[in-house]
Amino acid sequence: MKKWILLAVVVLMLGYALYDFVIASDDSASEGDDRAVIYPELDEPNQKVGTGIKQGQYAPDVQLETIDGETVRLSDYRGQPVILNFWATWCPPCRAEIPDFQKLYDDEDQNVEILAINMTNTEDSVEGVQDFVEEFEMTFPVLMDTEGEVANHFQINAYPTSYIIDSEGRTAYVVQGAMNHDFMMQALGKIE
Repeated sequence: MKKWILLAVVVLMLGYALYDFVIASDDSASEGDDRAVIYPELDEPNQKVGTGIKQGQYAPDVQLETIDGETVRLSDYRGQPVILNFWATWCPPCRAEIPDFQKLYDDEDQNVEILAINMTNTEDSVEGVQDFVEEFEMTFPVLMDTEGEVANHFQINAYPTSYIIDSEGRTAYVVQGAMNHDFMMQALGKIE
């Protein structure tokens, strides 16, 4: 009898967890506020049908400020491949891949933009992010997701996560975990 009660409790807990993950995340994703930086509406001039965060869909247009205070919008880079990289200073795999991103960015033969989206809401301080950028001599744009809205919209649950977006704005690859330079070159070679 105790086994059946324990089994019923476990099944109920798993059922609730599944409900919470699937249904509740859909509800929270559809709620918006006036500070939203994601533009999925089709009346946006650069937005395409089939917008989403999955491979093959057009990436949602996002707008964030860089660490230097400049406003950047993903659609500003249409016409060239873009790597959206979600990262944090406290993440060891993120630290490991930054030199490879810098090597790719410095390669004049590559027509790719790297937008490094720092999950600033998980950081101890903005100054720590600035110190990290200086330490790793990052010259590509570092965007600050201060409220975590963009990371939440892209459903980032592993660090780092990169979206490799083709020149038309479609997500070609979603990569969870660190990438090395060779992998980046192979992936970009397949979408150009």
